[in-house]
Amino acid sequence: MPADFAVPSAPAEAKGEHKKSLRAASGQVRTLTTVANPESRFLNRELSWLAFNERVLAEARDERNPLLERLKYAAICGSNLDEFFMVRVAGVHRQIAAGVQTPSPDGLLPRETLKLVREQTHAMLREIERAARQVLHELRGQGVRLGTVADLGKRERAGLREHYLAQIQPVLTPLIVDPSHPFPYMSNLSLNLGVLLGTKKGEDPDFARVKVPVGVLPRVVAVGEHLLLLEDVIAEHIGELFKGRKVLSTHVFRVTRNTDYEFEEEEAEDLLATIEDGLRRRRFGSAVRLEMVGGMPPEMLELLQDKLHLDPADIFMLEGPLGTADLMGLPVKRPDLSYPDFTPAVPDLDEDEGGIFETLRQGDVVLHHPYDSFVNVLNFLEEAARDPQVLAIKQTLYRTGDDPRLLGALRTAAENGKQVVAMIELKARFDEQRNISSARKLERAGAHVVYGITGLKTHAKVTLIVRREEGGLRRYVHVGTGNYNPKTARLYTDLSVLSADAELGADVAELFNHLTGYAEAEYQHLLVAPDTARSGFEALLEREIEHAQAGRGGWARLKFNSLTDPGMIEALYRASQAGVKIDMVIRGVCCLRPGVPGLSEHIRVRSLLGRYLEHARIYAFGNGGQPEVYFGSADWMSRNLDRRVEVIAPVLEDGHRATFLQIMDTEWADERGSWELGENGAYLKIAGDLSAQQTFADRCHP
Repeated sequence: MPADFAVPSAPAEAKGEHKKSLRAASGQVRTLTTVANPESRFLNRELSWLAFNERVLAEARDERNPLLERLKYAAICGSNLDEFFMVRVAGVHRQIAAGVQTPSPDGLLPRETLKLVREQTHAMLREIERAARQVLHELRGQGVRLGTVADLGKRERAGLREHYLAQIQPVLTPLIVDPSHPFPYMSNLSLNLGVLLGTKKGEDPDFARVKVPVGVLPRVVAVGEHLLLLEDVIAEHIGELFKGRKVLSTHVFRVTRNTDYEFEEEEAEDLLATIEDGLRRRRFGSAVRLEMVGGMPPEMLELLQDKLHLDPADIFMLEGPLGTADLMGLPVKRPDLSYPDFTPAVPDLDEDEGGIFETLRQGDVVLHHPYDSFVNVLNFLEEAARDPQVLAIKQTLYRTGDDPRLLGALRTAAENGKQVVAMIELKARFDEQRNISSARKLERAGAHVVYGITGLKTHAKVTLIVRREEGGLRRYVHVGTGNYNPKTARLYTDLSVLSADAELGADVAELFNHLTGYAEAEYQHLLVAPDTARSGFEALLEREIEHAQAGRGGWARLKFNSLTDPGMIEALYRASQAGVKIDMVIRGVCCLRPGVPGLSEHIRVRSLLGRYLEHARIYAFGNGGQPEVYFGSADWMSRNLDRRVEVIAPVLEDGHRATFLQIMDTEWADERGSWELGENGAYLKIAGDLSAQQTFADRCHP
């Protein structure tokens, strides 16, 4: 690309598009643009993430979805935005505090990015609230009533008071602020009631804070047919906490803090202890957002702003309810208002005819979750744990959830005298404590627990099983795109391959020797980050360039969660300029600008959403008529390619390659949940009802 290449400037009206959502001329929904700098080759990462959350919000508004599912989508949007503030916005604040003047790839300085993010998040929070309130209004028509205490009759109010005094008030702690009582610490995502109390001498009101104990108690309280928010119940009875004082008013607010704590691994003698200490420190991160229900008195607002050290732009005046993420757990079971139940298929692996190992000796097995049950992966591990011919089990663990079968299989194997190696990533954000607990349980059972390589997160999804058989030892492997987490395997779309291929098994053995002993590794088939993945992907794209230039029609079809790495984006631009046709399904953040003449005119990008979270990663290349297909754990982000251990494996069998390509075909044909990214950075909703996810589900249960 010439050094002076510039993307053509967007028309003047496009430069203001980030301020509002638009509808295309056809009536289709279009998201906010992610072009913050029209002359840049890159889209803004933070704005691209917000555009993703807009696409999720569109599902909350889509009347084709059942009402309770629409409410869940609104709750997911709120949860997503919480994490965005805790990590991404907090990171921008930290850059500004450190005086960073280096622009991001799209050309914006941290202060410029923060300004745009503040504008969009203020609008987005209001839209999330509006969508949630609309769904709650429609639910009332179906007999699901989330209301206020004013909706209750006299008898119901009496019953509510008894419930409050017996089950809620004993958990509450009123904290007044005065010279002898300092301003209390307010934990991350805590929901609070600010209370103004009258004084006898007519002086300024006293301020008190009552933490709403969400998590200790359910956010939603059921009273007969009515559902009430916990904070409303507490506010109704707040006088019980301040007897003898006049309660002037109560106001709900919520605090979000920076949780993006960095662990100093290089200086740690005991990584587990260092991370436990870091988790304690993370609780006290600086505040990055204050949400409140409108109508808060100025003196209370000024106090909170001062004590939390917040800029006025980081204060969000809303209508409520705050913390829409909690609406995910609405205590209502109404199958008629939810997605129909889906039972994953359980492929027959001939367990009665020699078991899983015999099946794998006949050929690889591909599982497409959640349409194919994750139970086969658990069965694979449990059979290995019981089998006296199995000598060793080695596994990487990133997010495991709390299913007892997975860790139970590893403990059983260790107790049965097998060599068990668990590569547990202690730094998996927000799962650190769970992983520490799992590590200790496995160590007590006699497993070898390894915490990974200093400076890298181990994000790979790989298992190696070594078994004694006639003729010697044989290796069996599992490679996946998703975590070893049976719960998310029912909610996320992922791919698994179980294999007895000798060369693939040798590669995985090399990987574990490298991870546990720092041995140098040479791989025949695997691409492994941070060592060979980036160069391997670049080489595959360069090969497609050669095919395209030779008239053999180069192409690439890619699927991952995010595309943000500048180097890989530039490689894709080079391929497009050489005539390589590139189609990408990217669920979340995309910093590449597709369809720009002279830059990316041969690149198309779509985002697919639906009942299940699209999580699989597929990398397919035309190879002059002999396609090669890979799958694995890595998105094309700098963190995945440079700062994590990731495993990308080839699909070795022709029939399975066809299966992977068919999955890509089906997803590209989707209309129900697909959005196409334009060169201006806005996503346009594709019209129609054809659902790739439903197609896959129907194939499992024809």
